[in-house]
Amino acid sequence: MSDAFQPFDVVRVDDRGATSAVDHVAAEQPLEVRLEGHPFSVIMRTPGADEDLAIGFLFSESVILRPGDVRRVETTDSPNVINVRLSRDRADILPELLGQRRQVVTNSSCGMCGRRTLESLDVNAPPLMAHWTVTSEMILSLPPTLRAAQPTFSETGGLHAAGLFDTKGHLELSAEDVGRHNAVDKLLGRMLLNKRMPLDDSLLLVSGRSSFEIVQKAFLGGIGLVGAVSAPSSLAIELARRTGITLLGFVRDGRFNVYSHHERLS
Repeated sequence: MSDAFQPFDVVRVDDRGATSAVDHVAAEQPLEVRLEGHPFSVIMRTPGADEDLAIGFLFSESVILRPGDVRRVETTDSPNVINVRLSRDRADILPELLGQRRQVVTNSSCGMCGRRTLESLDVNAPPLMAHWTVTSEMILSLPPTLRAAQPTFSETGGLHAAGLFDTKGHLELSAEDVGRHNAVDKLLGRMLLNKRMPLDDSLLLVSGRSSFEIVQKAFLGGIGLVGAVSAPSSLAIELARRTGITLLGFVRDGRFNVYSHHERLS
């Protein structure tokens, strides 16, 4: 059985009555991320690609900035603990990194629950520039492609997905998780470990809505276009306009809205 879902006995009710059945439910388990053996954060996630998730999360939190900041990633006797060994330069500022966070659980709907201040949400970097364009036809082809790459969603109906596409619409990498932001972190972590950053020739599509943290993660990864099958939030739109990201919403059923930087659409 996949670790991404668990079977539960249920009573299934319809207009014909009630019957006993087994339902496959998306798994949600805690992952403790440690830095040099020190607890840093607990992430509620769907098991799978835990190393990618931990590295992507630490990249999104600006704990690591480049592949060289990671010496190695260690698993422990517990399947729910990851310990990340940092380069000497990053390890030297470990007390500061630990002091900047509250020790709270990051649940599956929370991307920034451990931040202490509003200022910690800011990203000081120049806006992304538009070096390519894509067609609306290609954009509309992305949701069914991502949907076909969601095996656990097909089994449970309970997971979010994120996919990285090239500018021709080919799916480069996808991830599933109970948290939208976790799925994005899994993508960023894998690409960082593969030394593929920045992702300036990639597009990001997420199931569900696009929120501030999704757009911020895309910006940190150098991704110039973010699409979602549902609505964006107001802060997501404001951040996309400020950072040079093309933000699309309601990408489904043959249509979409463009909320910022339409110059990437031909």
